[in-house]
Amino acid sequence: MIFIPLPFVVAILLVTLFGVVRSRDDSPSPNLPFQALILLSAFQSVLSGLRWGYAVLPVMYAMPVAAAMVPPLAYLGISRLARKSALSPIQQICLHGLPAGLIGVLVAIWRDAIDIGIILIDIGYAAAILLLMRSGTDALRLAPFENAGPTYRAILFAAGALLLSAAVDAFIWLDFAWAGGIYALKVISFGNLIGLAILAMAAAAASRSHAPAEKTENVRPPEFLEDAQTLVAVQALMKDRHAYRDVDLNLDRLARKLAIPARQISAAINRATGKNVSQYVNEHRIAEACLLLAETEKPVTKIMFDVGIQTKSNFNREFRRVTDTTPLEWRDRSRKPSS
Repeated sequence: MIFIPLPFVVAILLVTLFGVVRSRDDSPSPNLPFQALILLSAFQSVLSGLRWGYAVLPVMYAMPVAAAMVPPLAYLGISRLARKSALSPIQQICLHGLPAGLIGVLVAIWRDAIDIGIILIDIGYAAAILLLMRSGTDALRLAPFENAGPTYRAILFAAGALLLSAAVDAFIWLDFAWAGGIYALKVISFGNLIGLAILAMAAAAASRSHAPAEKTENVRPPEFLEDAQTLVAVQALMKDRHAYRDVDLNLDRLARKLAIPARQISAAINRATGKNVSQYVNEHRIAEACLLLAETEKPVTKIMFDVGIQTKSNFNREFRRVTDTTPLEWRDRSRKPSS
């Protein structure tokens, strides 16, 4: 019977996941760093299987370099949803390629420092991701509002996976230093693979959000608007033009439509309502859905699409958050004669 090490099984699953993400992400600007991250995770899993399953020692020179490429790819994928970088793609590649280059140098001249270097890279990029997400879902300026919540949670899982990887590497380093590596194989077989799987699945989940292509509007935003003025402008866009029906609406696109800085919109809505922009927009969607449920015979799925939400799970979750009931319960309740 042929023995297939667990890392190879994980690699097969990750390649399958890549195929699903690749076929699903048909937008003009797919999140290539996330796709590369999934493939790199599969490659790392293969290297782990060769090293620990078949004792192919030469792969140990490639494993640290591949590990150092994972955190930058995660950060680049997330930053594409959070903001547009001022750096060109070449500059970004050079900047975030430094960790892998550093580890490559350590592989050649100072192998004892490799583990410490990878641990610091994992922790540093996890901290950078959490710092990027410090304002919550409003940090995802280029992610459609519908997917902002799930995407935000996926990103937190990705940061957690990097911290888990750092913890696993730290344990292995201490194990070799104090116990001769007697526990290293078990930890590597499960700890790192779990971390890779979590990170890849988080990238796949976050890749559902994308920045829709649109033309740049030649409008100079005002330097400052009071919160009240900003809210009036946003409310007018929602009520008069029904902007919330745009399934690709995100904070960056909303800012373009209003010619108001995205940060000002986010701050004004947060201070005035205590909600983030995603929740605010979804409440307009649910409000129209409630009206359509009460006054028309349209199916719930058709109403969901009409108000700008694409997935039933998101629609039901937001509907319950706003109304504390389900769409069908709302329809039945709204049609019962009052006693």
